[in-house]
Amino acid sequence: MDHPLQARTNTAGAQSRSTPQPADAHTWTWRARKYSWAVIHHTTKHTGVGIVCAVAYFDPGNWGVDLQAGSEFGYKLLFVVLLAGIFAIVMQSMASRLGCVTGMDLASHCRLLLYNRPKHTKLWRWLALYPLYALAEIAIISTDLAELLGSAIALCLLFPSLPLWAGVLLTASDVLLLLALRDPMAGRPVRLFELFIAILVFIVLICMAIIISRARVHWGDAFFGFIPSHTVIRSDALYTSIGIIGATVMPHSLFLGSALATQDRVSQPPSRGKDVALTTLDSTLSSSSEVTISGVPSASSRKRGPHSFMEYARVCVKRHFRVISMTDVAHAPVSHADHENRPYSFVRKHLYHGIVDMVISLLGLAVVINSMILILSSAVFYHGDTGTEIPASLFDAFDLLKGIVGKPAAILFALALLASGQSSSIIATLAGQIVSEGFIRWHLSPVMRRLFTRCIGLVPSLVVAAAAGRSGVDTLLVASQVILSIVLPFIVFPLVWLTSNKTIMGVKKPKAVAPAVDNTRGVALASEPVLESSSGEIAAGEPQEGAKEGDAEAQAEDTVDFSNGRIVMVLGYLIWLVVVVANVYAIVGLCLGES
Repeated sequence: MDHPLQARTNTAGAQSRSTPQPADAHTWTWRARKYSWAVIHHTTKHTGVGIVCAVAYFDPGNWGVDLQAGSEFGYKLLFVVLLAGIFAIVMQSMASRLGCVTGMDLASHCRLLLYNRPKHTKLWRWLALYPLYALAEIAIISTDLAELLGSAIALCLLFPSLPLWAGVLLTASDVLLLLALRDPMAGRPVRLFELFIAILVFIVLICMAIIISRARVHWGDAFFGFIPSHTVIRSDALYTSIGIIGATVMPHSLFLGSALATQDRVSQPPSRGKDVALTTLDSTLSSSSEVTISGVPSASSRKRGPHSFMEYARVCVKRHFRVISMTDVAHAPVSHADHENRPYSFVRKHLYHGIVDMVISLLGLAVVINSMILILSSAVFYHGDTGTEIPASLFDAFDLLKGIVGKPAAILFALALLASGQSSSIIATLAGQIVSEGFIRWHLSPVMRRLFTRCIGLVPSLVVAAAAGRSGVDTLLVASQVILSIVLPFIVFPLVWLTSNKTIMGVKKPKAVAPAVDNTRGVALASEPVLESSSGEIAAGEPQEGAKEGDAEAQAEDTVDFSNGRIVMVLGYLIWLVVVVANVYAIVGLCLGES
């Protein structure tokens, strides 16, 4: 039998183990504050790139193919929406990794890879580099065509008396919006621009959530739609599935994501590389008329009277409508051997934050919005009172929502479509700027870039809108997404190859060198500290006897490999192969006359 004093001691010990002590409570509080601060830091510093890139994954082209998929096949193609979202996450994470580690976007890497090959240089340029650039431009023009048509349709839905061709012309004039925004690709994040895009994104999300809540959705069937079924591989469904993949995994978003990942979102270091060239060009333009880079006239210019305003206006026009060859100013590397990657400290601060931001934005916004559009189409058309399997268009969805759910829901549908078109249109313009600068080293201002892509997409849009009407516009909208799917493999392959290359994705890291040791006494010399500076360089004190042999080792650096792992690399090539096979099957089917 235990002694009473011992029993009381055991009871007290058990109570102390079951009840949290003040030290434990302090530890939990400290951990909660630590994790809360980490979330706040990530939200304020690193959030933005993911939302901007996610816009491309629910543009009006997505709306067209998702409505068509839901009206023809019900909830069965929700699996394709989810699969395309997974493809997008893998590809977009690779693009973010490439830009963060190397400090260059995908288009610039393609130029370094193909422009100055040691053998058959001109053949590589004319058979690989320039055709790849042409395909990238075709993808951007197809994307902008979809945004143009989607925004024009939205205006016609909101204002029924507006002709479709007039809506196309009115939407084409939105180039003026870019005059009010700074260039987000000028080297530093523009938080106002990211906030503007985020507001448009959440307008789309909220509007779709309200519409879905008022529609009669069979949620059980909808959740089963995310499970693979034989419908996906049917000949009539494969064309639509390829359109979903082409509308979701956007080639221009890969260029954009890799470029935005090069920006320093923690500190504001001096501009380097391409940014220095662009700043020099701006300074040259500004100095000729004594106008500062920010657009504010200098003091001496303001004293000159009326002529200064005319000079200021002339420089502003020259700034916004210019095409400049960057080869005259920028000292760009000609191969990957001449290029130096980002410092190790920069990669550690940005890489994983950027990937997490991208995954959350694509899963929480892009996949959700695309699924909502397809679910809405299935509930209203396929499982609704109409019971028809005829492909639905944006006009059909608006009219049916207006009759079944109500006019407010239909107006929300049109507003969400307009917000989607405008935000995606701005993103496509930025991607075009990146492509032209990376592939052929020509710098176009956002306004000039917008005019270039819009003028190409405006002609077929006006012709189709005036000649074929609503049905022709819907067909052109879906066809633009199929073109994107055909272009996609040519953009994905170099991305996977570059991010899987250990030489290209290697980052130098200073070695951690132990302090010098006095061999005679066997103790460390306190007067010989080894310091690591903020820039990554290792500084040591004056060399002493016994430490001379370690000086060369102290200046050495390790190389950290940030390339894709084996599983991610295999997954990337597998995605590329799936897209290629699906495209070939669809093209052969269309040539044979199948639907």
